[in-house]
Amino acid sequence: MRTKYNFKSIYQQSEVNINFMDEISYQLGIPHELRDDAVTLYDEAFGQKLSVAIADDEKRRTVLSSCFVMEYAISALNKDGLVGLAGLKTGKGSLTGGAGYKELINQLGFIQGNLAALLLSVYEREPKRGELVLDGISVRADYRGRGIGGMLLDKVKEYASENGFCSIRLDVIDVNPRAKTLYERKGFRVVKRERFPYLKKVLGFGGSETMIFNIEENP
Repeated sequence: MRTKYNFKSIYQQSEVNINFMDEISYQLGIPHELRDDAVTLYDEAFGQKLSVAIADDEKRRTVLSSCFVMEYAISALNKDGLVGLAGLKTGKGSLTGGAGYKELINQLGFIQGNLAALLLSVYEREPKRGELVLDGISVRADYRGRGIGGMLLDKVKEYASENGFCSIRLDVIDVNPRAKTLYERKGFRVVKRERFPYLKKVLGFGGSETMIFNIEENP
């Protein structure tokens, strides 16, 4: 029988801290005072991809700041602040869940807002029933290579298992083989491949792969 989950109550009550790599702690949700750091970190990882829709760096970060729903993430924290994050997407919300059509129009104007909405729809992935979608994972540049990305994925899997999800889904683009290697090492497997070379000049990549981690097969 699937366990019912309440994201808000978990965010308010649950925090997982571990002593690991310079006293890094992992918790559900990003502290609201670190919103700007979260935006910077997310934009460093995905800004090039998002720039197709919103080319201006300042406008893009403003949109991200206004759309972030901080509860839908797992954060890696230490004395330097936010050093990593993994965005989550459920049937109830997501880290970037505030980036709706109305918000894009308000922030960018009618013409650019409609263009951004159209281009961003290419990346949109709605979770199926019982599925948790990974809504982006990023580690601060000066902390990469220390296993933080792997630990964030482990925390995502723990969250999914404890809250009744059957699987975790993510998409990885063809120009990011290091990320794919990490996902494979953590038990994700490719279930779908898409190729669109005619869009490579526009999007910056010519294909993507959908990967799944099955909770029931990996208890």
